[in-house]
Amino acid sequence: MREFDHEFAEFIYYTPGYLDKEAQLWPVRAGRSIAKPHYRVGPKRIECYSLHFVLEGKVCLEYADKRVELQKDDLFCLFPGRTYHYYALPEEPPPQMNWLALDGSRVGPLLGLAGITPERPFGRRLISSRARETLDRTIAALAGVERWNPAVSLQLQGRICRLLAELIPDTAPASAAEPSAWIRECMEFMDLHATEGITVQQVAAFAGVHRSYFSNVFTAQIGLPPQKYLQNIRMEKAKRLLAETNASVTEIALSLGYPNLYTFTRAFKGYYKIPPLAMRAAKNG
Repeated sequence: MREFDHEFAEFIYYTPGYLDKEAQLWPVRAGRSIAKPHYRVGPKRIECYSLHFVLEGKVCLEYADKRVELQKDDLFCLFPGRTYHYYALPEEPPPQMNWLALDGSRVGPLLGLAGITPERPFGRRLISSRARETLDRTIAALAGVERWNPAVSLQLQGRICRLLAELIPDTAPASAAEPSAWIRECMEFMDLHATEGITVQQVAAFAGVHRSYFSNVFTAQIGLPPQKYLQNIRMEKAKRLLAETNASVTEIALSLGYPNLYTFTRAFKGYYKIPPLAMRAAKNG
């Protein structure tokens, strides 16, 4: 571990390949930290989902004008585009944490099955001995990646899915364990056609149900409204096109189903809090 101002920490980074992105679930980075007594992070925002596992000590998390104290075997998640602030508590043992940052459109719904949502981004007593063992093995596997290949991708996806499964309480309703068949078909339809500018009304028509009924069932089973799900798909594709291609912002806007550059830029800035060209500059930085 390296020493920093507020902690001793190890950082592990991962670059996803095509199999990771096709699965809509991949690791971004991971690490371990031992906090110093004056440990303090934020306020900050990130672009992915960052799970922090409290292994020892206590930490205070502030989000959306709320404050919660967490201790050993608790965890919290930093959700994309939201402001968080977390720090060590005075006169309490400074926290020791492992973290795993994930990305992809499947992450939010899977965290929702464990009760981890933007409105309640933490869980108490979720780190069982099996979950901790799976977490340790996942981080060790990430640290051992020398170069990307399909086998590594599939192994990491399996480890991450197992870890998320360990976080789902045994008391979770059976109906929440997996979306119903017709909702899964709607998700596949949305994944395929989101960049064509489809609306929630069109998805409801595809399912053959009323828009309000579809929205209510989708939100209950997936953990976020269908409009947000469509937006997540478009914004993730936009970020990837900015980072991986030299396409103009106008070309990206029209390719993702937006009627014009202004509408896309406004949506992008509202989602990521920075304009598209600023994100491209930062990625190329």
